[in-house]
Amino acid sequence: MQVRFTAKGMPLAVRHDGRVWAVAAQPVHWFSRDSWWDTRRTAPVGVGNVVDVEHWRVQVRLGSSISALRTFELRREPLSEQWFLTSITDN
Repeated sequence: MQVRFTAKGMPLAVRHDGRVWAVAAQPVHWFSRDSWWDTRRTAPVGVGNVVDVEHWRVQVRLGSSISALRTFELRREPLSEQWFLTSITDN
């Protein structure tokens, strides 16, 4: 899965399952904490933030169509560039 962002860091589109889903409404952004004591994730001193998990909830539709909106919840683990799709719901 790939997420494309605007210059200001807002999600613009999501490529999932071979399709491009355009963000069609104001996304919701938040952070949660990684339970590092369970994952035993370690990092060298000065490497950066190793506990904040980034989340986005975006309402999307296929390309520039008028298809029904779907809600994707996205997650990115600390120190990772990879985005994961945690849920999809139909609106």
